[in-house]
Amino acid sequence: MKPKSSQHNPDREAPHRSPKAARGDKTPSQRQLRVGEEIRHVLSDLLLRTAFHDAALAREHLTVSEVRMSPDLKHALVFATVLGQKDITPLLPALRRVAPFLRAQLAPRLGLRVTPELKFVADEALEQATKINKLLHKPEVARDLAKPVPDKPSEAE
Repeated sequence: MKPKSSQHNPDREAPHRSPKAARGDKTPSQRQLRVGEEIRHVLSDLLLRTAFHDAALAREHLTVSEVRMSPDLKHALVFATVLGQKDITPLLPALRRVAPFLRAQLAPRLGLRVTPELKFVADEALEQATKINKLLHKPEVARDLAKPVPDKPSEAE
């Protein structure tokens, strides 16, 4: 009996792995970045224009600084801040309560097969940048940065 050429032989084929998976690369794909940016724009607009019934959210001006998408685009990590450098930690429970409403508002605007689940976290990047800026402007650090670096003496002399 002749072997059929269309039969699958697992020993003859190498398993398919994408170049990203082979490298163990954790960088987001172009699609993740694009969808995350679109969600950031829509959420920023919703947070600006929507009148929330939650008293904590009604009186604050929130902004979304970044959205990181999972590889399957089913989960979105939303980095939010309060304008005026206030602490957003007390508002996170309120944001988690309105997350299903915001997700429902996102669905028709995005046009994705699955609207991602939103998880809100405090964005601490601005706080870190302020802290680093203060450190760099300390007199001790400014003095060290102003010192010229001596050249290495050449051996040809």
